[in-house]
Amino acid sequence: MPTELTWRKAIDKVLGESTRPLHYKEITERIIADGLRTKLGAVPAATVNAQLAASIKHDGTASPYIRVSKGIFALKSGAVAGAATPAKLTPDVSESDEEEEQYEIVSSFGMFWRKNAVEWTATPKVLGMQQIGATPVDFCKQLGIYLLYDGREVIYVGRTTDRPLGRRLYEHTIDRMSARWDRFSWFGLLPVTEAGGLGALPAQYDAAKLIPALEAILIEALEPRQNRKRGDDLAAVEYIQRVDPEIEKKKVKATLDEALKRL
Repeated sequence: MPTELTWRKAIDKVLGESTRPLHYKEITERIIADGLRTKLGAVPAATVNAQLAASIKHDGTASPYIRVSKGIFALKSGAVAGAATPAKLTPDVSESDEEEEQYEIVSSFGMFWRKNAVEWTATPKVLGMQQIGATPVDFCKQLGIYLLYDGREVIYVGRTTDRPLGRRLYEHTIDRMSARWDRFSWFGLLPVTEAGGLGALPAQYDAAKLIPALEAILIEALEPRQNRKRGDDLAAVEYIQRVDPEIEKKKVKATLDEALKRL
C-alpha cells in the first residue's frame, strides 16, 4: 500500500503535473481524486489554502509557490510569465489591495439542506462535509442565521444566538411552522476546526468585512440558484449535507422487516 503523502508533497505533485495555475479548491479535489491523501480532516480545502499561504508569507522569495490571483496558485518553476486569469465579462469594483477573507465573518454555510435528512430531537445531528471524504462536522451548536423554505420559497428567516442552530430548527418541527418547510439554509459564525469541531465565537469582527459578508449572504440566500452570482469566499466554506446515520439505519431495518414479512 503506497505511503500517504504530506499535504505539502501532495500539493507539489498536483501543481507539478498541472499545465496551468490552479485554485486551491481544485488542488484539493485533485489530491482526493488521485488518492494522494486519505486523512483529509474536516476542512481539506482550507488546509491546502493555509499551506500555500503560509509558505508564501513565511518563506518569502524562498517559497516554491506564487499566488497568480486570489485563491489561485502555481509552482514558480512551472509558472508562465505574465500568467493571468481569464477576463471577466463585467469589471470589478475598485477595492483595497488587501486580500479579503470572507470566512473571518461567515465560517461555514449550507444551502438547501433537506429537512428529512435529519433525525429531529432537541439536539439533532446537523451533519455536513466540506467535500466528499472529509470528516463530517456536526453543526448542531452553530450560531448565526438560517432560512426555512417551502419548496424554493423563503418562508422564514431566524437567528441562532441564545439557542444554537440545531435547537432552533428542532423547535420549528413542533411549532406552527412544522408542516410548512422542507428545506433549510444556514450561515454560521463559529469557526470549524480541522478535527471537525466548532471553535469559539470571535470577540470582535473587522467592520470593513461586515458589508461584503452581508452582501454575500443575501446573494446566496435570495437569488435563484441557476443564475445567482456567488460570493467567491463563501463558496470556499460551503458544506454539503450528510444524512444522519440513524436515518440510514432505520431505512435498512425497515427494508429487512419488510423482507421478513414476505417470507
